[in-house]
Amino acid sequence: MKVAILLLWALAGAGCFTYAQVPVSQPEQQLENQAEMTELSPEDDGAWQQLESFRKHPLNLNRASREELELLPMLHALQIDALLRYRKLLGKLVSVQELQAVPGWNLETIRQVLPFVVVNAGDVTEATWGKRLFGGDHAILLRTSRILERTKGYDVPTTPGGSHYVGDPFRLFVRYRYSYGNRVQYGLTADKDAGEPFLKKGDRGGFDFYSFHLYLRNLKAIKCLALGDFTVNMGQGLIHWQSLAFKKSSAVIQVKRQGPVLRPYSAAGEYFFHRGAGVTLQTGQWEATGFASVRKLDANLVNDSITSLITTGYHRTLAELADRHNVERLTAGGTIKYSQRLWHIGINTVQYRFSKGFALPTALYDRYAITGRRWSNYSVDYAFTYKNLHLFGEAAADHQLHKAFVQGVMTSVDRKVDLSLLYRRIDKRFQTVQGNAFTENYLPGNEEGLFMGLSLRPAPVWQLDAYADLFRFPWLKYRVNAPGNGCDYLLQLLYKPNKQVELLSRYRYEQKPVNDDGEGVLKPVALTSRQNWRTQWQFQASTPILIRSRVELVWFRSSPGANAEKGFSAFTELFYDPPTPFSGNLRIQFFETAGYDSRIYAYEQDVPFYFSIPAFSGKGWRYYVNGRYNCSSLFYGKRSPKFGCVIAWRVGQFLFPEEVVTGSGLESMTTKQKTEFRIQVLLTSR
Repeated sequence: MKVAILLLWALAGAGCFTYAQVPVSQPEQQLENQAEMTELSPEDDGAWQQLESFRKHPLNLNRASREELELLPMLHALQIDALLRYRKLLGKLVSVQELQAVPGWNLETIRQVLPFVVVNAGDVTEATWGKRLFGGDHAILLRTSRILERTKGYDVPTTPGGSHYVGDPFRLFVRYRYSYGNRVQYGLTADKDAGEPFLKKGDRGGFDFYSFHLYLRNLKAIKCLALGDFTVNMGQGLIHWQSLAFKKSSAVIQVKRQGPVLRPYSAAGEYFFHRGAGVTLQTGQWEATGFASVRKLDANLVNDSITSLITTGYHRTLAELADRHNVERLTAGGTIKYSQRLWHIGINTVQYRFSKGFALPTALYDRYAITGRRWSNYSVDYAFTYKNLHLFGEAAADHQLHKAFVQGVMTSVDRKVDLSLLYRRIDKRFQTVQGNAFTENYLPGNEEGLFMGLSLRPAPVWQLDAYADLFRFPWLKYRVNAPGNGCDYLLQLLYKPNKQVELLSRYRYEQKPVNDDGEGVLKPVALTSRQNWRTQWQFQASTPILIRSRVELVWFRSSPGANAEKGFSAFTELFYDPPTPFSGNLRIQFFETAGYDSRIYAYEQDVPFYFSIPAFSGKGWRYYVNGRYNCSSLFYGKRSPKFGCVIAWRVGQFLFPEEVVTGSGLESMTTKQKTEFRIQVLLTSR
């Protein structure tokens, strides 16, 4: 069966050599890797909102600051430095075609950045406060979704006190957002997860989660002001980074954390943000940021002590409602940075005070976990550019003086070769509450490693990306009863003979220590290995039609010499985007894996500002259909509309040949299919 399907997909892709394609989206691959590492799909869509803002109001490359250029996720530090040097030496760019002369800016980078930038915009005139606050773009997003099949959580419990969901299976999301270019942004967000109560007796709040933000930029000495909900990002993420940030992927040069310290927050996630006020002041080469936040968090309590903080934001059962907002966290911190054109140095700190103390850990691997009511972290971050060499890093410590260190280097050997190197050494006792550095572990801690990346373009139609990451864990980890070592290798080849055709093949090998599943209290540690081989192709059959296919194989071994647990997946996807109000895409996929360890992740297209990355395990079929209709033409015809209305919908379904149990706990159900429906309305005005 798998051989026949593999041949079918191969024949479907054979025609790509007579047509062409849109290149593989790098953020999709990064999100897939992120989901594979954390087994979670990120909910922060701030980067997509920022790109949509740049699509409407393109960034002027002749005036953009380094910080504004860092908001374009397709650019890395070497490319940003090259553009700033080019501008200083030769003056303003005459046209976007001149970007081909900027060192490090290849055709692929230019193609990705073109929808969001301009070079010939006129001078900006200062707008009145009335125009800034009310003369910009308004957007209202309404979205609802649900799983059509009934899961165990919605059944009435047969025993008194049994756990069940107290709400309905619909998820609701509402967001109002106002923006005036990149100068002013404010908005309100409301969200209810599936299973949570909504407008029920005793539930006067309606939605489970509310969020408000106000964000102002360039107010003379005030570089930015954030009120309400916002994220804070410091250095290389050793002590604090809340916005979406990627780790290892085929984008081997993008190993540096970059972006402004303060960012507005308007996503559905209920944990990774602050609520309060933050301000960045700038005078000359000096920049200082300070912030303060007070938030109520969900936590598990035992004897009035915190055993764990809950980050999911779910309040569906009586037990989850009992854990809701039972701990208060006061957070304060800031940065001081001194910058020159080619270098900067910054000092960062973050202080936490909890209303209840963390309990003493009982598990041996948690021996060095945070205890008590207070915690603090400090760091120094820096970056320096010399010609085509960019150095960056961060040295950090907690208040008990346990240390962490990250040092990276990026260089362009010539227009065809880019190299990256990143070394991290993080003490087993170092702890942070909201760190997110370039590490193997989810949180920075108990790790030493060396990452080496190479991007090679031997000819205009070929690109080779490879990395090797060697790491070790000096202390025990969850499900790892001894210190251990691991490695991760990736090799990816991209072939683009013209603007329409693209063929990608990728091989990845990982080896990590994990407790053996054998019997006994002290389980021995075994080295597990996982191999992935993926081939993907796509071609532009005509101007509005794009076809993409992928085949992926997985081999997982629980120990050296053990029989491999195998996984297989293949899909074909069709995109239809004509110059008409309607557009859409559909995908059909077959998957078969021997177990959960050989699962496969695949990024799926969805309604705007939403994405999903399901894990495929077992055996079955998957399909989904997305549609989008722009209603604005119904009201304005060919005139430029001041009011916009876009309706988007999605239907996706798993089909299993036999009845299977999907999900776990209250999310489990015995079924031969699992169906999801989502609809979204986006209203805009300007």
